[in-house]
Amino acid sequence: MNETLKVLESRRSCRKFKSDAVKEEDLKAIIKAGTYAASGMGKQSAIIIAVSDKELRDELAKENAKIFGAPEGFDPFYGAPTILIVLANKSVPTYLYDGSLVMGNLMNAAESLGVGSIWIHRAKEEFESEFGKNILKKLGIEGDYEGIGHCAIGYAAEPAKDAAPRKENFVYCI
Repeated sequence: MNETLKVLESRRSCRKFKSDAVKEEDLKAIIKAGTYAASGMGKQSAIIIAVSDKELRDELAKENAKIFGAPEGFDPFYGAPTILIVLANKSVPTYLYDGSLVMGNLMNAAESLGVGSIWIHRAKEEFESEFGKNILKKLGIEGDYEGIGHCAIGYAAEPAKDAAPRKENFVYCI
């Protein structure tokens, strides 16, 4: 089996990260892979906001936990030191799919480099709020963007669990 297929079969969500920063060269490679995700009509409607700044990362965690309804102090990013936020321009009809493909590329690229990842939701709600709008404003991002997800990345603090067995009737062939 080739390396790409091995990565696709072995990637699992990481729910316990070390605090170590992701190596700069790995972070750049993961982000670059996200920029090469397929997109409808090649419109590239998605953008990635890479957050390595601990203060902003912690503010994002707090806001995300609030939306989730989690108790005070809960970290929805499981301690991941870096958060890659994917948003997509709603003016493009395929924006949701485009952003989802970026998320997939980010997670698979991370796995290929020995970096753990997990897709955390509630980016939509975050970036509909004043909190998220202020982040976009500070970055000079204009347009009608919707949060697709957070790709929390870092080095896993424990080994990944085995894949669940594939369900019956997953594939139908004609």
